[in-house]
Amino acid sequence: MTASEGLSRRQFLQVAGGMAAVAGVAWTGRVLMPEPAMAAGGAADLALGGTDGWIYLPPTPAIPPFHPDSYAPAPFTTYAFGFRNVTGLTPTQRANQKNKAQHSAPLFWVKQYDPAHPVDFLVQLVNLGLAQRPDLFDAHTLHWHGFRNVIPFFDGEPTGSVSVPMGREFTYAYRPRHPGTYMYHCHVEDVEHVHMGMTGLVFVRPLQDGNTSLFPSGKYMYNDGDGSTGFDREFAMFLSEVWAESHWADAHIQLPEWSDYRADFALLNGRVYPDTVAPNGSIDPFHPVSDATGDLIAPAGFPNLKYQPHSSLVNCNAGERIALRFANLGFREQAMTLSGLRMRVVGRDATPMRGRDGTDTSYETDTLNIGPGESYDVVFTAPAKQGVGAFDTYMLYNRAYSRSGNRAPGGFGGQATEVRVYAGGVAPQAYPNDWGV
Repeated sequence: MTASEGLSRRQFLQVAGGMAAVAGVAWTGRVLMPEPAMAAGGAADLALGGTDGWIYLPPTPAIPPFHPDSYAPAPFTTYAFGFRNVTGLTPTQRANQKNKAQHSAPLFWVKQYDPAHPVDFLVQLVNLGLAQRPDLFDAHTLHWHGFRNVIPFFDGEPTGSVSVPMGREFTYAYRPRHPGTYMYHCHVEDVEHVHMGMTGLVFVRPLQDGNTSLFPSGKYMYNDGDGSTGFDREFAMFLSEVWAESHWADAHIQLPEWSDYRADFALLNGRVYPDTVAPNGSIDPFHPVSDATGDLIAPAGFPNLKYQPHSSLVNCNAGERIALRFANLGFREQAMTLSGLRMRVVGRDATPMRGRDGTDTSYETDTLNIGPGESYDVVFTAPAKQGVGAFDTYMLYNRAYSRSGNRAPGGFGGQATEVRVYAGGVAPQAYPNDWGV
């Protein structure tokens, strides 16, 4: 039976995904000989669990009956799909993370593939299933948006690679040859799964890293050869959206009409302002911190942000060069403005701003127009501190008021955060988005 003979698209992908995981084939040799397709071997560098869960968005103004969701356990408001970092957890702890997804998905980074010292980066995907929707058996994948895979088998597009059925796991192998900022997402039922929260940011560090002759820190966004993409601190800025009706519909076993789409909330790193400047939870992907059950620990003083661990606050010292990595996996174009400061765009869609002949095509701006599926790499230099307080504040926000305010009276409440410039004393970062305090 084909999809046109009675199966829905969701059912067709469930069948196809299960078949691919059990009996995937790779066509090799001089004739078309099917051979078993094997997942990557060896211990994974990172393990991600796909599941559902609950997150927090401002309960007022209410959008009855969709928001806050009546099914949401306090202090949460909104149903979501997502990924969780399950690296290092026992099988029992991993199973406990069902219905404990986070948004945005775990941020992670990899080193550029070095042919002289070849090492693949391995990511294990575990499909934990959906607790709120036991009627659904959706498969999941990991798709690096814009990433050039060696073979389609690890691409994550379900009709041409492998989908991971519920209760199963699969290890992807990557050879990242091109530095820059990417995003990743589940490609099964992609409109729904992307919007519901199975999205995150990933970037590739260049081989040039460690060279302190071009920039003192030895940290770069690209192999620039001149230090123009060097930085002292870096911060990821992941843009996403929530249409309250669709999230409610998934929790209540209903089907939203996607042609009616409207974004009620515009999120930055999975939160809305002022929660965007609240503390981080555990966000170092390679040294995750959890409780005895493997669950996330809420940021201090913010139990409602337990499953939204990524802060967007930029802390820096005057004179430092700051790297911002923007990626948009919402469905609308966004215009992000850094008020009072000029950003230099040094990369776009994981491509350095250089012509074929090496001509510098980078440019300065205070506003980035970021379309769906696009990424931007920018740097700026923190100015001298001038105010009387402990730090000077510059706003980074979406120029569209409806996307920085989320219809809330009295000011910001959406895609907005702060850049705080200190005269000195902010410690070096331990990992991206670390405050250094």
